[in-house]
Amino acid sequence: MKKLINDPQSVVDESVEGFGLAHADLVTVHADPKYVLRTDAPVAGKVALVSGGGSGHEPLHAGFVGLGMLDAAVPGAVFTSPTPDQIIPATTAVDSGAGVIHIVKNYTGDVLNFETAAEMAQAEGVHVRTVLVNDDVAVEDSLYTAGRRGVGGTVLVEKIAGAAAERGDDLETVLAVAERVNRNVRSMGVALSACTVPHAGAPSFDLADDEIEIGIGIHGEPGRHRIAMENADGITDRLLQPVLEDLRVDSGEKVLLFVNGMGGTPQSELYIVFRRAAQILNDRGITVQRSLVGNFVTSLEMQGCSISVLRLDDEFTELWDAPVHTAALRWGI
Repeated sequence: MKKLINDPQSVVDESVEGFGLAHADLVTVHADPKYVLRTDAPVAGKVALVSGGGSGHEPLHAGFVGLGMLDAAVPGAVFTSPTPDQIIPATTAVDSGAGVIHIVKNYTGDVLNFETAAEMAQAEGVHVRTVLVNDDVAVEDSLYTAGRRGVGGTVLVEKIAGAAAERGDDLETVLAVAERVNRNVRSMGVALSACTVPHAGAPSFDLADDEIEIGIGIHGEPGRHRIAMENADGITDRLLQPVLEDLRVDSGEKVLLFVNGMGGTPQSELYIVFRRAAQILNDRGITVQRSLVGNFVTSLEMQGCSISVLRLDDEFTELWDAPVHTAALRWGI
């Protein structure tokens, strides 16, 4: 294993510390228990958004803390849910009295720990609502979850719901926006290689040099099937077809197309995938009105990508375009 680390057990601590130093204008890092806040939290009168999950998916979630997105992020150990004793103080720290929404990817540990934290925060007088992100069309009931997994669509939920909160919407309205984004986004991914969790020191799964895994999860969970390596257009077709079938997007509709890298794929290759996906959508009479390409929900150094499609309407487009200022996503400022 070759990684730019010191002690495998201190990777998350040192990474989060470095993130805080690099982006001190945007975030404040609380070391024990570990969570990340936007520097101006709590924002008076604003519904707060809190998300989190296992580390190793950077920039998710800390990279999206700031104006127009999250008020707090709670990082767990690598590929491991954060604990309630992290989530609770993060939740109370950002509450201005307008309530807090937990954005939770559908993995069993995340669901249980955020549920426990929400109950305890509510006992302290915080109004908490939860939206569960489950946009992955690849499999049901996988290694880490009951039901569909939460993957790339999480970024889109955080951005659009974050914009709704920033414009002053109340708790139930922001929750409704987040849930509606989740209902209208679908994703699917592929792995070309495995990743290595630092404290494990070995690849998280076995994949032959001439094989790829279609429908992989962001922790390296098995997907729909393992096939021989093929070209980018063929892989893109395999990912996009089930996304469009499940979303039931029709000719004449407008979408946001998101091609996400898993951490080890060059940007140039992601644009090749985007090119093919956009071509398929265009041929079906579907307009790509907005786009996002890059490494936003990663799996350490895994080679591969995911494709997400979000059905757009005027409100979603307006909220997507709204100003955002975070370490990983910023425009309109």
